Amino acid sequence: MSAERAEGLLIRGGTIVDGTGAAAHRGDLRIRGDRIAEIAPSLAPRAGERAVDASGCFVAPGFIESHTHYDGPMWWAPDMDPLPGYGVTTSIMGNCGFSAAPISDDRAARDEMVDIFAFFEDIPKQPLQQLPWDWRRWSDYRRSLERRVAPATNYGAFVGHIALRFAVMGAAAWERAATSREVAQMVELLEDALVAGALGLSTNALDHDDRGRSVPSFHADEEEWAALFDTLERHPAATLQIALDIFIHQTAAEWVARFARMIGRRPLRVQFGGLIPTLEFQAPLGPPLRALFEEFKRSGRDYWAGYVHTPTTTVVNIDRTLIFAQSDEFVWQEVVSAASDDAKSALLRDPGWRARARDSWDHEAHEFSPFGDPSKLLLLASANGAGPVGLGLVEYAAQLGVHASDAMAEWFLRNGLRSIVHMKPFPMAEATVLELIQDPMTVGNLNDAPAHGKMMCGAGENVLLLTDWVRDRKAISLEQAVHVLTGKAARHFNLRDVGELAVGKRADVTVFALDEIECRPMQKAFDVPDGRGGVEWRWTRPPAPVRLTLVNGVPTFEAGKPTEARPGRLLTPA
Repeated sequence: MSAERAEGLLIRGGTIVDGTGAAAHRGDLRIRGDRIAEIAPSLAPRAGERAVDASGCFVAPGFIESHTHYDGPMWWAPDMDPLPGYGVTTSIMGNCGFSAAPISDDRAARDEMVDIFAFFEDIPKQPLQQLPWDWRRWSDYRRSLERRVAPATNYGAFVGHIALRFAVMGAAAWERAATSREVAQMVELLEDALVAGALGLSTNALDHDDRGRSVPSFHADEEEWAALFDTLERHPAATLQIALDIFIHQTAAEWVARFARMIGRRPLRVQFGGLIPTLEFQAPLGPPLRALFEEFKRSGRDYWAGYVHTPTTTVVNIDRTLIFAQSDEFVWQEVVSAASDDAKSALLRDPGWRARARDSWDHEAHEFSPFGDPSKLLLLASANGAGPVGLGLVEYAAQLGVHASDAMAEWFLRNGLRSIVHMKPFPMAEATVLELIQDPMTVGNLNDAPAHGKMMCGAGENVLLLTDWVRDRKAISLEQAVHVLTGKAARHFNLRDVGELAVGKRADVTVFALDEIECRPMQKAFDVPDGRGGVEWRWTRPPAPVRLTLVNGVPTFEAGKPTEARPGRLLTPA
């Protein structure tokens, strides 16, 4: 099949799972242009129409990635690898308060935003700096994006609260509340974004930087919040998305209660990322947060809980990562921030630094981080083959007769600075995840792709709902899993023409055989521009593979590999 849109396309002989949660049924699907034209039990081919045999396969709406950070990477990687091979047709970006627009006329203020985006999402700063930056308002950004970038998936985008603050306040956004005049400017910029088609506003009650500074959204006062909420209220299709801290300082319950009080009776749709914790170590947070969630439902608030369906894990490197800073492990962060390999090596060898690093692991790193409990760490990959690989860090430390922090320093020195340490997955509260999958007021498949590209690969984990939860555990039905990945997500973001297989909807479709797909193991791809004419690596995955992915009626994945087609478009809420 050509990567170009055919005159007509007929997908025959498959089992249709329409994304609504309704029972699957045998049926054929006819596509004309970028829309679904007909669905029926048996459709006769028409002259000039291409036929796709879907026998033994499920035919579903294209999958929606509910929480990504492609704002920067889609500019230099419009193929959106590996999403097409996992049936993904829509990516939601601009999350956690970070977005590429609006920006300030002041270059220093723009650099602040680039720096914070690069640090918190582990996205290389050099290619970010080389974006055209020929916009100031979000509406200008949309025009530039649509003119310059043709991605392989459709996309929707929030405007980030942190970007709003930097655009108006510059570096002062780190330090103080906004003045009334500055609040009015933020409102004007948010209004521009919502009129231009932004999904809504994302904000952050989670992160701090490598110096321990809370992100600028923490400095918003109630006047600022009220003005932003009033602006969202004027746009009924808009959503407020909030990143909560259920990992580091575990302040989620305090912030959820505060937001609920500040929002008051405004009829806003809100997504709380991490409202119901899903890891076993977070169990003490569960009761107060669950009580809030149940009260929101009883009172009819349009408040949704965002969650992940996979155990949280990561890999640790000393090249570029925020895992040390986010663990309150600022001594090891000095190694990551060092300007050169020689500087990194010098720190790792320095007895004074090692003493501070041991003390930090013992007394500063937060309890549930990899460094507060180094038994979670495994020596994953050696850059030079010296080894040992696969051994636990604590066991390696015992072999050397040193503290675990010293052992990790030794391992990087002996194996090369590009070596990798792996953190064992946190045990997951599977019963809680099952409840969230089934709850009508939840948003699933949050995975952060392609952020933290040297820590993990969230892309591809969407199919674990189909393989792990449906095929292997038989914990949920296929219809439920597809609904989470499609229609339920589309309804939350008010994306009216995707997420379901229905006549008149966009022809965003995936065809897959349940016994063929897997979330494939991570592998390195050397394709990230380094800003100096070379490339650096990131984690990706081989395709699942699905049989076929269509975006707006155009194949983006077929015959086991991605096509060259880039038919993605901006989706706006309605």
